Amino acid sequence: MAETQEATVVFGVLNETSEHESRVALTPDIVTRLRKAGVSCLIEYGAGLASQYTDEDYAKAGAEVLPANEVVARADALGFVDRPSADLVAGIKAGTWVIGMLGSFTDADYVASLESAGLVGVGIEKLPRQLSSAQSMDEMTSQNSVMGYKAALVAANAYGSFFPMMTTAAGTIRPAKVLILGAGIAGLQAIGTAKRLGAVVTAYDVRPASRDEVESLGAKFLDLGLDFSKGQGEGGYARALSAEEQAQQQAAVDQKATGFDVIITTAKVPGRKPPLLLTKAGVDGLKRGAVIVDCAASELGGNVEGSEVGTRITDGGVTIIGAPYLASEVANTASNLLARNVADVLAHFVKDGKLAIDLNEELDDALIVAGRPAAPAQA
Repeated sequence: MAETQEATVVFGVLNETSEHESRVALTPDIVTRLRKAGVSCLIEYGAGLASQYTDEDYAKAGAEVLPANEVVARADALGFVDRPSADLVAGIKAGTWVIGMLGSFTDADYVASLESAGLVGVGIEKLPRQLSSAQSMDEMTSQNSVMGYKAALVAANAYGSFFPMMTTAAGTIRPAKVLILGAGIAGLQAIGTAKRLGAVVTAYDVRPASRDEVESLGAKFLDLGLDFSKGQGEGGYARALSAEEQAQQQAAVDQKATGFDVIITTAKVPGRKPPLLLTKAGVDGLKRGAVIVDCAASELGGNVEGSEVGTRITDGGVTIIGAPYLASEVANTASNLLARNVADVLAHFVKDGKLAIDLNEELDDALIVAGRPAAPAQA
């Protein structure tokens, strides 16, 4: 076991619990892990309670439990589940590192605000997923895994019948037919969970490699009769389809969807508007009692036309659940994974007892979205 280093970097985490958020960016076991890397931890009172961690748990692990203002004042780096608000950014001292999903793909103004405040912004959304050294830092993968698992449970709870086939004295109940659109990390977890619940599962993804992944879990791959052979994009994500390809895909999905009882959509593109996979015509074609869980629902839209955060029932009796916060509903496990991701990002930048950036390293260059050192003057 590695010896514990003398702590020289101070890491702070605040209470971010809200109506939709129950996770915390630091767990007691990670306090111990970071101390071995030379990092001491501060956490706000009550920050872990919604994830089932008490202040005493953190104190026993070696963290200091403090009011929020003291955490902000003393920390060299702050870790977040969600990015800090504008008011909080204004109160963070210059030179502090801010680590989290900062929305740097779509919100240049926010990144500029971090820069103006003299903060170092570490945007985990820009993690190069192809780097083997970065796998333990991949917050999107870890949280999408939780989301996919929970999506299947939410769908099963909302569906008015059984997922598995049931043979009773009163007759046999057929298994639910579940369609999962998007076979990335969340989709694969949804497939596995729905299969374990006994449903007959079919899945679709534009990426050619996804067929083998879907079938390896015992699900059927939905054949739309289309060839998007270049569906793989950068970093393991599906590429954006052309307008013509999107129209073809939507029409085919709408037609195929009519045979399913439950549809779960998981197709997200980090920081961008999610692709529309099921149109209003497709929703209207579903039978009464069908359930849709749209994990991509947000202020940017969703995978399902007309979906919004929350639950609504269409005039045709279809339940549409816009559910972007599912990982937060499994707060204990989600926090365990997220805290490891954030801590490993932080530890990567701890060099010789202090936080440092090396923009010659691919990972550093990708993650630092604000507070980059000025380019050297040209001779």
